[in-house]
Amino acid sequence: MINGELTAVVLLGAQRYNPTLCEAITELGITGKIATITCGWQEREDDDEDLREHLQGRAVNLKLHARGEKVFRKDKELHAAHRERQTILRHRQDFYRVRLEHALEAQYVIDQRAAPPDILEDEARTSIDAVRSIDALHLERCTLDRHEFDARFRPEQRPEIARHRAELAAIVKGCDAIAIAGGHVASLLNRLRLFGIAELAKGKTVFAWCAGAMAISERIVLFHDAPPQGPGAAEVLDAGLGFVGDVVVLPQPEFRLRLGDRQRLKVLARRFAPAACIVMPARSRVTWLRSGPTGLHDAFAIRADGTHAFEAPAPSGAMRAGQVSSTRLVSS
Repeated sequence: MINGELTAVVLLGAQRYNPTLCEAITELGITGKIATITCGWQEREDDDEDLREHLQGRAVNLKLHARGEKVFRKDKELHAAHRERQTILRHRQDFYRVRLEHALEAQYVIDQRAAPPDILEDEARTSIDAVRSIDALHLERCTLDRHEFDARFRPEQRPEIARHRAELAAIVKGCDAIAIAGGHVASLLNRLRLFGIAELAKGKTVFAWCAGAMAISERIVLFHDAPPQGPGAAEVLDAGLGFVGDVVVLPQPEFRLRLGDRQRLKVLARRFAPAACIVMPARSRVTWLRSGPTGLHDAFAIRADGTHAFEAPAPSGAMRAGQVSSTRLVSS
C-alpha cells in the first residue's frame, strides 16, 4: 500500500490497434501532461511514437527500462544481487508450476467422476482449496524473497537509484496522470518497484492496460488457454502494486481465453474468489474513483458457475490510502 491517495484508476483493454486511452482521459477531465511508462517493452521502450501521437504531444516517457540499465551499469553489486534474485524467482516459479499442474490435473480427474451431487460439490471444493493453498504459498514465498532483498540491499537508499527517483518525482509532479503500457509483465513490475512508482503515483490518476493493468493489481496471474506448447494452466506470478483490490485482470481474452469453456472458467473464478476475474477485451475499460468502480465499458467478470456477461458494477465502499476500493464487480 502506498502513502497518500490515488485520484482514480482506469484499467483498459489493449491499446495497440484501437486505442481508447484519450477517451478515458477526456472522460475524467484531465487536460495536463501524462507520464508514460513503456518499460514493459524493454529495449523498445522508446518506440512510442503511436502513443505520443495518440496523446497529442502530452506524453512524457519516464524511460524506466533505460534508467534501470544505467543504474545496473554503475551499481555492480545491486546488479549482481538483482540477477541472483531473478534466478531464485525463476526456480520458485518452476517448482510452483510442478505442484500446480498436478493439483489441477487431480481436480480435472475428480470433476469427471460420477457421484451424488453433494459429494461432488464437496470434492470440487476440496480440489479448489488445494490449488488455492499452492497459489498462496507461492505468493508468500515471492513476497518474502522480495522483502529480504529490500532489507539487505535497500534499493531506495542507493545513490544511483535515489538520483533517478528524484528526477522522476520532479517529472511526475508536473503531470496530471500516469499511463502504464503492457509488455513483459515481470520486467515491468521490477522497474515499477525499483523506481518507487507506487509512491510517486499518489495524488495522480493512473491508466493501465494489458501487463500494466496486471502489474497494478494485487496479484498477477499469467494465463493462456491455448499456448503454442500445449494446454496452459493459469499461474500466479507475484504480488502486484495493489492499486486495485480484489480483482484478477485478464487482458486480451480474444487470444488467451476459451470463453466458451464454461468448466475451465468456473475453476478460474472459484480459484481466485473472492477476487473477481475481470476480462478486458479490446476497447474495454473499468474506472475506479474513491467511491468505487463507476464504469464498466465492455469489460466483464467471470461468475463462479463459469458464465459471464456484460454488466455494470454497483459502486460501494471507499478507496483506502493508495488503494482502490475492492468493491466486487459482479456477484458470484
